[in-house]
Amino acid sequence: MEQKQQQKMRIMIKKGVGFKIASNRSRLAIGILVAFFILTNFWMLSRIQDLGSVRGLKLRFLKSNSNSNSNSSTVSLPVIDQLRKIGKGKKPHKTAYARLLHKAAHALAENPYKSTEPKDLWLEPYHAVASLWKPCADQRVWKPSEGNNGYIMVTANGGINQQRVAVCNIVAVARLLNATLVIPTFMFSSVWRDTSQFADIYQEDYFIDYLKPDIRIVKELPQELRSLDLEAIGSVVTDVDIPKEAKPSFYLKHILPLLMKNRVVHFVGFGNRLASDPIQYHLQRLRCRCNFHALQFTPKIQTAAAMLIQRMRQNATHSGILDENLVGPFAKSKGKVKKDFRYLALHLRFEMDMVAHSLCDFGGGEEEKKELQAYREIHFPGLVELNNTTKIPSPERLKAEGLCPLMPEETVLMLAGLGFKRDTRIFLAGAHIYGGKSRLNALTTLFPNMVTKEDLLSPSEIQPFLNFSSQLAALDLITCTASDVFAMTDSGSQLSSLVSGYRVYYGGGKMPTIRPNKRRLADIFMKNDTIEWKVFETRIRKAVRQNKRVFSRPVGRSVYRYPRCSECMCNTQEATLLPIRP
Repeated sequence: MEQKQQQKMRIMIKKGVGFKIASNRSRLAIGILVAFFILTNFWMLSRIQDLGSVRGLKLRFLKSNSNSNSNSSTVSLPVIDQLRKIGKGKKPHKTAYARLLHKAAHALAENPYKSTEPKDLWLEPYHAVASLWKPCADQRVWKPSEGNNGYIMVTANGGINQQRVAVCNIVAVARLLNATLVIPTFMFSSVWRDTSQFADIYQEDYFIDYLKPDIRIVKELPQELRSLDLEAIGSVVTDVDIPKEAKPSFYLKHILPLLMKNRVVHFVGFGNRLASDPIQYHLQRLRCRCNFHALQFTPKIQTAAAMLIQRMRQNATHSGILDENLVGPFAKSKGKVKKDFRYLALHLRFEMDMVAHSLCDFGGGEEEKKELQAYREIHFPGLVELNNTTKIPSPERLKAEGLCPLMPEETVLMLAGLGFKRDTRIFLAGAHIYGGKSRLNALTTLFPNMVTKEDLLSPSEIQPFLNFSSQLAALDLITCTASDVFAMTDSGSQLSSLVSGYRVYYGGGKMPTIRPNKRRLADIFMKNDTIEWKVFETRIRKAVRQNKRVFSRPVGRSVYRYPRCSECMCNTQEATLLPIRP
């Protein structure tokens, strides 16, 4: 804007429009005016800065009860100088996309002075179609299962998101086999290092009571069965014994006879061991009912999550659309969230395991290659062997095919290209980002109002969760789900899948989710050296909008991520009746 004003001023001066330079005083006045515009432009650019310490961010969110203007802080370095410093931390790397980041900085400097953001930035662009789908997985047409064929136990592995899927899958298996389910337990992992069990995360009694019309659930085995050596009698079933995405027929053929014989079957692991299709209609609905209705977080988690949501909204007087479903009685009264209190949640899937497993290049040179290879040798030996014996596509090819996780630099460019203002409040979910804080410099420099749960909660508030990664992840999941816009950087992430599915199920077509097509984005980013910012914005917005289309669940895809199907939701445009149970 200022550059156009300067150019216009120079043309006016050159052509003499409205000016007659009659004296040295006139020349001096014009020179001062031109200098003023140049200094104004430099000042605007220099206002883009790092807000400073995490403590400063935290105080900013905790104390402010109204929308804050991030451009009001002072700055010591212009944004370009800060971008040049990116990577001088513990893991140095070449500044990626320096030219585009420079242009994004200029765009964000002008953005606060624009009256509006893109009209559909905070809206679901296909609301009319999306709003036709309503939750209805709570509807039942069958009698309760007696559970008299025996008892099923499960020890689910992975983090909280994998465990949640395993719980709902085992609920469906229990109904399929007419078995009684013992409250699930969670496996201790050397990676997650969390001792949390079901009752530490979910409301156990609510879970039992809500599913009572579906299956019988008990808290422990009856006394006469506790002394059984399950391994000795062959009743321990691991993931090695069950095909991935096993069909219901597998359980009826192989597990049911074992259950009838020994009265108990213990599943250990149970990761993705029940197919999405083909599966009987009401069993599929039961999975949805479990995920979207039966699993309610504990008051401890709900209380902390409610604080996070309220602080992200600057203590607004009304709650969002999903707050009551997520935090129950701790949600504020329902009402429309005003524009000034909206926030974006971002799940930046750029942890060490994801980065190492991708076999991609992230600009860190030889040091990065050695570090990631060492990690792979310890945690992914099968991948190392495959890489040594098979010709793997080059990092450039993997990138072009959209198989690499988005880097923080690419993520910030996507957000800027979509038109989010610099003062947008952003909640960052996830564990430890590869490269540490220095890798987030581009994000925090261009979007300084970005915070984590650790920033928003006081030491005493977060202390009860610190040694429990699954409970911390639950806080992320809830805060992301409640956000006005949710942006994921990897559609394969289990957290992103659960969050987006929950927003579809309860959101009424009003909860937009940004799902970038990484192949399309890679093609755009490859033109970093030549593409102009306006063209970049247009292409980014088109690529993201295309992934917001409304469609029914594809065959074989998870109902937890894609609940728009007759088993989980009802399309009000169709006169759809529940099928009669045979």
